Amino acid sequence: MTARAGESFVLPRAVAEAEQLLATPVPPAGPTTAQGDPATGEWTATEGAGFRIVPLWEGDPLTGVYAPEWNDAEEAADAHLAALAEELDRRWGPHRTVRLDGPLRAWQTGAPVEPLYQALFAEDLYGDLTVWGPVGPDGRWFAVTVGHSDGDAPLVLAALVSDRAVARE
Repeated sequence: MTARAGESFVLPRAVAEAEQLLATPVPPAGPTTAQGDPATGEWTATEGAGFRIVPLWEGDPLTGVYAPEWNDAEEAADAHLAALAEELDRRWGPHRTVRLDGPLRAWQTGAPVEPLYQALFAEDLYGDLTVWGPVGPDGRWFAVTVGHSDGDAPLVLAALVSDRAVARE
C-alpha cells in the first residue's frame, strides 16, 4: 500500500509530478532505502544509487473482487498509464518499453540484479517500464509502470527517475 491510497487519478497532477520528479536530486551512491508516511507507514518513495521511485496513484483494494470488476480495475490502471504516457510522449518524444521479465526471473532465483530493479520488485512493481531518456537538461531517464503485489492488493502506478540509462539487463 502507498500513501496515495484514496486519491483519484488526475492526469495534469500526474504530469506535474513527473516533471517535478525529473528535476528532483537523486543520491549518487549509497544504499537503497524505502520511505514511508510518518503517520501511516505507507510507502512514499524509494531512493538508491542514481534513482528515485515514487507512487503516482493507487487503485482500490481488490479484496473480494472478481471478474468483471477485476478486469475493470486492471483496465483503469492501464488507461491511467496510457494517458500519462501519451502526454509525456508529447513533451519528451516517443517512449520505449523495457521488459522486466528477465531481471524478475533473475531476482526470483536469487541472482544479482541492478539496485533499481531490486527496488522496483521490493515495492511489487513488476510491470514493464514505459521509458523516456535521456530527457531534460541533465540527460536523465524517466519511466512509469503499473504494479500489483497479490490478488487483494491495489494496483499502483509508479514513476522513477534515474541518472543512468534504464535498459534491460
